[in-house]
Amino acid sequence: MSKPARAAAIGGGVIGAGWVARLALNGIDVAVHDPDPEAERKVGAVLDGARRAYAAMTADRLPREGRIRYAASVAEAVADAEFIQESVPERLEIKHKVLAEIDAAAPATALIGSSTSGIKPSDMQSALARPERLVVAHPFNPVYLLPLVEIVGGERTAADTIERARAVYAAIGMKPVVIRKEIEAFVADRLLEAVWREALWLIRDDVTTVEELDDIMRYSFGLRWAQMGLFQVYRIAGGEAGMRHFMAQFGPCLAWPWSRLTDVPELTDALVDKIAEQSDAQAGGLSIRALERIRDDNLIAIMAALAGQRDGEGWGAGALHRDYVAALQAAAEKD
Repeated sequence: MSKPARAAAIGGGVIGAGWVARLALNGIDVAVHDPDPEAERKVGAVLDGARRAYAAMTADRLPREGRIRYAASVAEAVADAEFIQESVPERLEIKHKVLAEIDAAAPATALIGSSTSGIKPSDMQSALARPERLVVAHPFNPVYLLPLVEIVGGERTAADTIERARAVYAAIGMKPVVIRKEIEAFVADRLLEAVWREALWLIRDDVTTVEELDDIMRYSFGLRWAQMGLFQVYRIAGGEAGMRHFMAQFGPCLAWPWSRLTDVPELTDALVDKIAEQSDAQAGGLSIRALERIRDDNLIAIMAALAGQRDGEGWGAGALHRDYVAALQAAAEKD
């Protein structure tokens, strides 16, 4: 299986709705289940944003959109699904309950991916009669645009399941990265958590504000990371001598008291209020939907710009974006 014909999305929150959008806009039929009575409206709002973004990046040349239907139960949603993406809240008891329902009702050959941000797959597999078909497939918001998905196998995940998952996610324009060892929070969230912890201290201690901190990131290393990552950037910072020189020059800094990553500030009401108030001011009255549209436009522009680098060969996420847009347009020509 590469691109499935029928999928199920269990959970219609921000991440679940993003999966619905990516799947449907790749021409895959999706059955959605979420007990929230507002689920259809909320998923619909994300779909509207995704359709707008995809129309902009493909010049309206898209494959026929997959059909979306809302199922009354988990069992109904997964009954004929080839691929299932679970995106329910990050509580192990909820994961166990929902995954057991999925496992009992889904076809025996169906692949199951969990969107968990940090729970180890082995800890979820105890709920399944067929644990070999479960992987963690951790995406990033907005799922319909950001290509990375971390794939993590558990103790009882079959090797074939990892390869099937890699093929499925690649077929819908994603960049699957298989995490080599099973650890909580995987790789990306561990990096994000480190930055988040330090940021909380800087805000709490009035070193900077929410808006100033975001400006520091987005006007400097954020742009570098967007197209080159961490280590390659530092290799260049080492000059002609490369990474070895960089490590020799800046390695001693790691022993200096520049960071408080091992010490986490208490999230007091006062600190939460400070961050929330500064964030409200930063937004300047823009709604979440307006900010989402700005975000999507910026991501498309950055990836499109990267796609034209190196004499049109593309660079980093840009090369993948170029090929993904071309695949969507080619599929549209067949419809």
